Amino acid sequence: MSSAVIVDAVRTPLGRRNGRLRSWHPVDLAAHTLEALVARNDLDPALVEDVIMGCVSQVGEQAANVGRAAALAAGFPESVVGTTIDRQCGSSQQAAHFAAQGVMAGAYDVVIAAGVESMTRVPMGSSMLPGQQAFGPRMSARYDLVPQGISAELIAEKWDIGREENDQFALESHRRAARATDEGRFENEIVAVAVVDDTDGDGRTELMVRDEGIRPDTSMEKLAQLKPVFKPEGGVITAANSSQITDGAAAVLIMSEERANALGLRPRARFHAFALAGVDPVMMLTGPIPATTTVLERAKLTLDDIAVVEINEAFSSVVLAWAREHHPDMSTVNLNGGAIALGHPLGCSGARLMATLLNELERTGGRYGLQTMCEGGGMANATIIERLA
Repeated sequence: MSSAVIVDAVRTPLGRRNGRLRSWHPVDLAAHTLEALVARNDLDPALVEDVIMGCVSQVGEQAANVGRAAALAAGFPESVVGTTIDRQCGSSQQAAHFAAQGVMAGAYDVVIAAGVESMTRVPMGSSMLPGQQAFGPRMSARYDLVPQGISAELIAEKWDIGREENDQFALESHRRAARATDEGRFENEIVAVAVVDDTDGDGRTELMVRDEGIRPDTSMEKLAQLKPVFKPEGGVITAANSSQITDGAAAVLIMSEERANALGLRPRARFHAFALAGVDPVMMLTGPIPATTTVLERAKLTLDDIAVVEINEAFSSVVLAWAREHHPDMSTVNLNGGAIALGHPLGCSGARLMATLLNELERTGGRYGLQTMCEGGGMANATIIERLA
């Protein structure tokens, strides 16, 4: 069986809703990362056998197979195909799974896993038509389905995670993200994006190189002033300890180790293990707990063997409940902050986390990295990669 390796991973800076990336069509934003990925590896794009793109709201400007559209927008030859998948928030992590598994099976030698979401231009819920029921009567009869924010509240209640602990986690996410930015930790993964600076009205174009959502000056006092969003009476989940609505794109170049070596490219990491988990779709966001257990068992590792963990900060309670069950050294978890500070552009986030995980393993010299994230409908992905370079 072939070994699937990561040659490179890039992402755009992440933009706030209606922020600096608002003028970018999502197809072009995704294309920007594909273009950068092949350019900085001096790779002939004709060698790319597939572009597997994660995207959640596949409607409007993200309709009609954004994966194929992005490949063509990037100037790739017409021979390069693309597809678009939706595993909710884990879409581009699943894209990486499919890409790596295709390499391991011998179906691909060179493939790109990517993700995009413009939550400004294609807002959440855009694909839901008025008067129509998304889940159907049979699933709705089986489960008393609730929004994800209520699921986050249910998790906080079950694991006894109070408001102060949730806010403290959010504060630390911003603190770590600000430090990582100041120290240049994201520089190798971020590809600059040209944006219009309209602060003085002259329409001047400049390069955006930093994530837009980080609030280095926030404090526990400021966070405490926010009211619960989903459960007004007695709730603990606020806008501040939830992930930010964000725009962004990311892409990961995956190859067989043999092809990477033949092309003179340096494999940076190897895919070591994969896992999926399905859980109660009402509690919904607890999937990373069993997914982590499964992926560690498959890899024949323990959490003590994992040098860096990237777990998506959909809500603070999701990560804190996972930590209650797995007892990690929290200094290894989301070292550079997470979606609470950086943002969570749904279909992009899996590839974004992988880019950050790869670079942080290299920075720290760690061997194994774990990535996991919760997903709508009660699912989760987990991935272990092994640093090679």
